[in-house]
Amino acid sequence: MRAVDATNKQIEIPYLLKIGSNKTSRIGKYLYDKGMLRIALFMGEGIEALVGKTLRDSLKTNGIEILYEQIVSSVEIDDITHLAFSLPTVTAIVGVGGGKTLDFAKFASHLLRIPFISVPTSISNDGFGSSSASLTIRGKRKSVKAASPFGIVIDLDIIKNIPDIFMYSGIGDMISKITALKDWQIARDKGLARFVDFASMMAYNSLDILFLKHSFDIRCESFQRSLASSLMISGLAMEIAGSSRPASGSEHLISHALDEIAENPKMHGIQVGIATYLCALLQNNEQIENIKLVFEKTGFLSFAQKNPFRYDEFVEALKLAPSIKRNFYTILSEPDSFKRAIDFIKNDSLLKTVII
Repeated sequence: MRAVDATNKQIEIPYLLKIGSNKTSRIGKYLYDKGMLRIALFMGEGIEALVGKTLRDSLKTNGIEILYEQIVSSVEIDDITHLAFSLPTVTAIVGVGGGKTLDFAKFASHLLRIPFISVPTSISNDGFGSSSASLTIRGKRKSVKAASPFGIVIDLDIIKNIPDIFMYSGIGDMISKITALKDWQIARDKGLARFVDFASMMAYNSLDILFLKHSFDIRCESFQRSLASSLMISGLAMEIAGSSRPASGSEHLISHALDEIAENPKMHGIQVGIATYLCALLQNNEQIENIKLVFEKTGFLSFAQKNPFRYDEFVEALKLAPSIKRNFYTILSEPDSFKRAIDFIKNDSLLKTVII
């Protein structure tokens, strides 16, 4: 299913989209309905024990043949490329697992120009719905173009059992849209970025889905459904924009810098979440109180306080962050941003509890 923007760029939109309970047992039916009868299956480590029997029974019942399968243990781009072009003829690539597995599968799908079905077993970030992959290239992790999912299947019976850290990471990655969108707007106003209104609207709507929930209990199914939906829409917003701008700004630059500098980097969404609050202060963002509300109501803040960031590492990350992406304006590009950020870290009552 395709839509076309003003520049006639084709935008890939998931044709198959299922979020709810007991969805793993219906994957075979979903594939059969779309004529995807021969597949390559990629699963993460430990996924066989988690959903293997249910998944295989569903595929077998609906006449879906697995012509190739592999447990994903690395995302080395050369290995994926070699494997992709040695696969038998399949009608779809199915990835079941976390970010590494889905990145592997979506890049192979991109190379072969065949549909990719994304079946995340965690909602720790928006990668399961995006058209980019984080791969290892010459020893370093890089974000590269990959396939936009033809289908996304999220089984809430699996999501409800994931450890708290994955839920909090998803919350942190979702809340980051607040500062990413503000950075994008400022860059547009300075004539430094192309702005796509519809992508911006979608990203804002993804935040509304999260903010308008009556419950912030991370173990409540309605909240988990909302978080999964929000992250999925965020991924689509990036596809429509043709860039990561709707979902990634100054806060992601800080997280990327922490990945390079920190002795023990934290999960992506935890880093991004705390960086979002700091960057919102730098932006004088009108959503600061909403960020604090979500952090407090969900327990994100209490979780982050149990394993705070090292002050020296965070400061070094702030120095490095503006240079992570060339020609990518964010609030960190402003000459006084570093000094102001240090002042906030030293004096803001929330930041003093998570960066010590």
